[in-house]
Amino acid sequence: MKKIPDLGFWKLWNISFGFFGVQIAYALQSANISRIFSTLGADPHDLSYFWILPPLAGIIVQPIIGAMSDRTWTRFGRRIPYLFVGALIAVAVMCLLPNAGSFGMTVGAAMIFGLISLMFLDTSINMAMQPFKMMVGDMVNEKQKGLAYSIQSFLCNAGSLAGYVFPYLFSTIGISKIAPKGVIPDSVIYSFYVGAAILILCVIYTTAKVKEYPPQLYAEYHGINQEEKHKEKTNMFKLLVKAPKAFWTVGLVQFFCWAAFMFMWTYTNGTVAANVFGAPETINAAGAVVLDTASEQYQAAGDWVGILFAVQAIGSVIWATIIPQFKSLKMAYVVSLVLGGIGFISTLFIHDQHLLFVSFLLIGCAWAAMLALPFTILTNALTGGHMGTYLGLFNGTICIPQIVAASLGGLILKLFTTEGSVPPEVNMLVLAGILLFVGACCVGIIKEKK
Repeated sequence: MKKIPDLGFWKLWNISFGFFGVQIAYALQSANISRIFSTLGADPHDLSYFWILPPLAGIIVQPIIGAMSDRTWTRFGRRIPYLFVGALIAVAVMCLLPNAGSFGMTVGAAMIFGLISLMFLDTSINMAMQPFKMMVGDMVNEKQKGLAYSIQSFLCNAGSLAGYVFPYLFSTIGISKIAPKGVIPDSVIYSFYVGAAILILCVIYTTAKVKEYPPQLYAEYHGINQEEKHKEKTNMFKLLVKAPKAFWTVGLVQFFCWAAFMFMWTYTNGTVAANVFGAPETINAAGAVVLDTASEQYQAAGDWVGILFAVQAIGSVIWATIIPQFKSLKMAYVVSLVLGGIGFISTLFIHDQHLLFVSFLLIGCAWAAMLALPFTILTNALTGGHMGTYLGLFNGTICIPQIVAASLGGLILKLFTTEGSVPPEVNMLVLAGILLFVGACCVGIIKEKK
């Protein structure tokens, strides 16, 4: 089997550069979906249900993209065609989704329009995101994978940082952060427009700069017998049965981690609006007490959540440089998740917007570990021609916990809610911290390939 040659830094950079644009789109979605649907009129107890669609799209799309791209060879490449098509769809939807409240539709129609747009947005983001992970597995040797995934992690966090701060930045330069009831503020709409433009430019750059290995050379680098490969019928269920132990043991840890972050994305906006900015209460159409989403305090909190998520991304970048100093990947994993758990629980006691920086810096430690360590452990345990399919299937360990958390989030929040009072969304962040502690306890059973 031929060895994959070492690649220069800029070749490794180019493989992942488009990830910067994709992550801006993902960050805008993560930080603003609860804000958008709350503004359209969603009840806080129903917010988590809107979050079911993104991971549901991911669990369906990514294994399909992985399996299809494993068998795709074109003059444009193997993974890149899927990346480019996904990016084009994402750009179109990013221009539509934030305008859900601006087309003169009823509240119900605007909700449906927003849901359909969200489904297409997350499907296309997943379609564009997965090829970057696969290209590292395809084109980078074992010695350089750590560096390649570090570059990807840096670009991921840099893209997140940009996407998170756009609404706050636009509001500081005079673009309105408030709007009529049921309409998304211009600061959010323009953020999606700019994010869409950056996304397509980054993807065009990667498409122009990266040349994937042709089929024969790829087979030589990965020890694949072409005749046997043609006879072999890929069956995802058979591949799951044959999956290395690392696939399942890391997957268990992933379950608790991604459920925790689903609660963060869903309930941080309401937590900050109520506990820090003192958003006023109102009565919604169903007669329940909720926060007034048309108030300046609520929309200011929405902008500040973007800043907090940006602080989380900064914390993740800093902690990512510390993780390699640990002698044991598993110890790094445990410490990272415990710090993140402390960050989540601390939000219960903090009522100052700037002190929340400490909480989200700690949460960033967990995020850094979740971005780097699972894929490092898994790709080291994988060989053969099904890298893309396995990485697509592994995405199930990210999507399933989010689906479970989104399905149960509203019911759990109702248990915490006292009749006649605003739902205490901060309790969901405390629960997220507890879930990270449980995930840290499960790290001990991970089976690594030595």
